[in-house]
Amino acid sequence: MKRFHVHAHVTDLKASIAFYSKLFAVEPTRVESDYAKWMLDDPRINFAISTRGNGAAGVDHLGFQTDDAQELADLKARATAADMALLDQGETNCCYARSEKHWVTDPQGIAWEHFHTLDNIPVFGEGTREPEAQASACCAPTTRGKPVGVAVKPAASCC
Repeated sequence: MKRFHVHAHVTDLKASIAFYSKLFAVEPTRVESDYAKWMLDDPRINFAISTRGNGAAGVDHLGFQTDDAQELADLKARATAADMALLDQGETNCCYARSEKHWVTDPQGIAWEHFHTLDNIPVFGEGTREPEAQASACCAPTTRGKPVGVAVKPAASCC
């Protein structure tokens, strides 16, 4: 079974942890000096926040975390069959985890991370394949040197 993933860039980690802990009615499952993560079962989501973002505060990227390698392979096969541009990072270290992952980007430029977590690690992103990725949230891919992230509409707009 897959778990939906949302990663948001925040400017005030302490205030954001307090807010989301109240919103979710539970404390984070992992807290670091620049990162926090909630592994919720209702709804089934991996919600992460960090001060390492690709630009302005807000949603950085979306994704699916798989429970096993076969689910990850299935997501990769779907992307390949649909002729989606796929960035395969393979095994990489980021967001305090060692994971197998790949990325796809939708027509609006929204980055989708598909990953299977293999282990926890003590650092944010030591040993990532792309040096510039270490500064970004969860090693999100870039396009033409610019980060690929989620375009968030201004608060004045609706639906």
